[in-house]
Amino acid sequence: MVDADKGGESTLTVLVALGINLAIAVMKAFAGVITGSAAMLSEAAHSVADTCTEVFLLTALRRSGKPADARHPFGYGKERYFWSLIAAMSIFVSGAVFAFIEGFRTLLGPPEEQTQPLVGYVVLALAFVLEGVSWLRAMRQVRAEAAESGDTILHHLRISDDPTVKTVLLEDSAALAGLLLAFAGLGLHQLTGSSAWDGLASLAIGALLAAVAYTMARTNLGLLIGQQADRRLLAAVRSRLAEQPEVDFVVDVLSMNTGTDRVLFCARLDFAATLDSTELERAVVRIDSMLRAEFAELDEVFLEPVPREDPELRARVLARYGHPL
Repeated sequence: MVDADKGGESTLTVLVALGINLAIAVMKAFAGVITGSAAMLSEAAHSVADTCTEVFLLTALRRSGKPADARHPFGYGKERYFWSLIAAMSIFVSGAVFAFIEGFRTLLGPPEEQTQPLVGYVVLALAFVLEGVSWLRAMRQVRAEAAESGDTILHHLRISDDPTVKTVLLEDSAALAGLLLAFAGLGLHQLTGSSAWDGLASLAIGALLAAVAYTMARTNLGLLIGQQADRRLLAAVRSRLAEQPEVDFVVDVLSMNTGTDRVLFCARLDFAATLDSTELERAVVRIDSMLRAEFAELDEVFLEPVPREDPELRARVLARYGHPL
């Protein structure tokens, strides 16, 4: 089942990011109007997109925690992946597209005069501090989760089945980079008198947001279409199954993430031929209970007795994995 403490920490991380992004969006929009900077307006759209993202992530956290029912017997955990995918689309549509439009408008249109750049610098500095607070909050949670599982931060981000904190960290990292790009565009515009630098900064912000949106979408795509559980978990479970006295051979193992820290696990086992039907039933019940007690991530466990020599099963496994039983 989902760790309640972890879920609460994820919610707090998202709420912190939501409040900060909303405040920053208002400041950037004000500065963009005052300075006439395309990069600043693109950054305002960036923060609006991030604010929408946090709303989608809060929806994901709330709806994915609903208990299983007759219509959804494996629960609603995958809703977290769906709403995180919608958040990625929001970043692209609300942020990247607007930044590209502003960039091309500035580059292809008549030269624009810059006004009161100091306002832009002050707003960018304040935004950097606030975004840094949100980034540190997300990084602190990611670092703690990585340490708990014995991973590096990068490896944890790559294999994590919780897209919410990963999304916050990615968008906050992109926000900090975007602020530096906006600062460069604003400064070069002031130094050279050419608004082309402002337009180029806006295009760079758009490309940055598009890259973040793509990364988020790819992550959630894999989880939505039925990505297998962490390989280390599967190896540990398979090893425990092979150690059981009633099991002669672990024929096949199937798994799927049905939510954050929730795994659907199926194993096909070749049980000892000496077991009668009653002993086989008792062995299945015992092994099921043992796995659930030792591996909290296993939300549903299915154990199927099959002979190792089954030719049809062997062919299916070969087709799926490309190696013999």
